[in-house]
Amino acid sequence: MIAEDQGPVVLPGAHSGLAWGCRRAGDTLAVMTSVSVLMPVLNEEAGIREAIARLRRQRFPGELEFLIIDGGSTDRTREIISTAAASDARIRLLDNPRRIIPAALNIGLHAASGEYIARMDAHTIYPDDYVRHGVARLQRGDVAWASGPQVADGIDAATSRVALAQRTRLGIGGAAFRSAVEEIEVDTGYTGVLRRATLEHHRGWDERWPVNEDSELAARIREEGGRIVCIPEMAAAYIPRATLRSLARQYFRYGQYRAKTCRAHPASMRRSHIVPPALTVVVVAAVVLWDVPLAGWTARAVVAAWAVALLATAAAQLRRATARDAAVVPAMLATMHLSWGLGFLVGCVRFGPPFRAVARLALGGSWS
Repeated sequence: MIAEDQGPVVLPGAHSGLAWGCRRAGDTLAVMTSVSVLMPVLNEEAGIREAIARLRRQRFPGELEFLIIDGGSTDRTREIISTAAASDARIRLLDNPRRIIPAALNIGLHAASGEYIARMDAHTIYPDDYVRHGVARLQRGDVAWASGPQVADGIDAATSRVALAQRTRLGIGGAAFRSAVEEIEVDTGYTGVLRRATLEHHRGWDERWPVNEDSELAARIREEGGRIVCIPEMAAAYIPRATLRSLARQYFRYGQYRAKTCRAHPASMRRSHIVPPALTVVVVAAVVLWDVPLAGWTARAVVAAWAVALLATAAAQLRRATARDAAVVPAMLATMHLSWGLGFLVGCVRFGPPFRAVARLALGGSWS
């Protein structure tokens, strides 16, 4: 069980990091520097070899270390990592007894020696210059966090169908980091690269957020004036869930902890965050108020308009997908919208409604 009264982990004072040498001709980095890559894992036997291979393919004109933090895997994940570490001194296996992602990241941050910290996910395919682009962007000195677009991309028929839905406008929602084609400022980053000093100043990731931990950290960084950018050169292919059930569970958890983040950090709430819970309420009202003439009719009209939008979105996918794949897009989108919306409502009950965030939006506040 997660202790709701535990604050962010307090880490030791900032390390000096390692930086040496001058850049080679053609490098975009100002100096040769060091980066610690943090990768939380749990029961990743099926894909951990490829995840490690992707780490090793990173092209960076400095020193890299790969800290893989395991949350108590019961398959062969640890064995595979240990074998890789025996042949590559850059790889270290760490233990995460709490088994949640922010705890893993804090453990990695505590153990890291790099001047920069890159967070990478085992279920994401990163470009080989991901770390290099992130560090180079940070070294320009005007941003606190460099990240790239999160592009859904399937590896089989099931995940490809989910990815097809997630890449649509209704699947992206208000998340600008999912579709950037040029550098933009965003309110949160998908994984990405930060200075070690930035993370230690903010005391790492808050372990009261087992989900939405990056958005919570981003809110703290932005509250102090830090900028977060999304650059297309760092675009990463995210492998989505394969079934409607797992997708629903994922988005339900996202919605819950987004409500908690909005309550704790009112300026982090976007207008788009209100749409899924409002839609969920309207869908329920369309059924419960079926015999109430005006209210029931209005609710059903809204649901009908939403259904039309889902069908139109599916039809638009026929240009890039088979009819069979496009046909499941409405079900995927409906699952994401309603699960996130229900999760947000449950989060409002569990953590308290984000009244200040809603009031701020009502008064015209926004986070560009």
